[in-house]
Amino acid sequence: MADRSLRGIRLGASSLQSEEGVVFHERANHTYVCTQCGRETVMTFAADAELPEAWECRTCGAEAVLRVGDGVVEIDHSGDKVARTHWDMLLERRTVHELEELLEERLALLRERRGADTSRLSA
Repeated sequence: MADRSLRGIRLGASSLQSEEGVVFHERANHTYVCTQCGRETVMTFAADAELPEAWECRTCGAEAVLRVGDGVVEIDHSGDKVARTHWDMLLERRTVHELEELLEERLALLRERRGADTSRLSA
């Protein structure tokens, strides 16, 4: 039975649904201007949608800002969190002087162990 239902149809080539009776939502075009390369990107959103103030530039991946009239929207980045690296978190717990002392202790231990290993191999 399944063989008969697929006869004469190319899979994935066309949809069996029609657009008859479908009411499309109103749409509006909005322009975003890249802060790095200056490229303008036009995006289509629903007319009543809440617009994002920033979008990723398709060319360079930098931040593109929404254009309103002749100007662009000002975005406040003061509340953005800066990513902390492992080194930053380490410096919260220890000073550079303490880290240097720990490094010297570990290097001395490794050198001592290496000296003991090479003496075992030669014996």
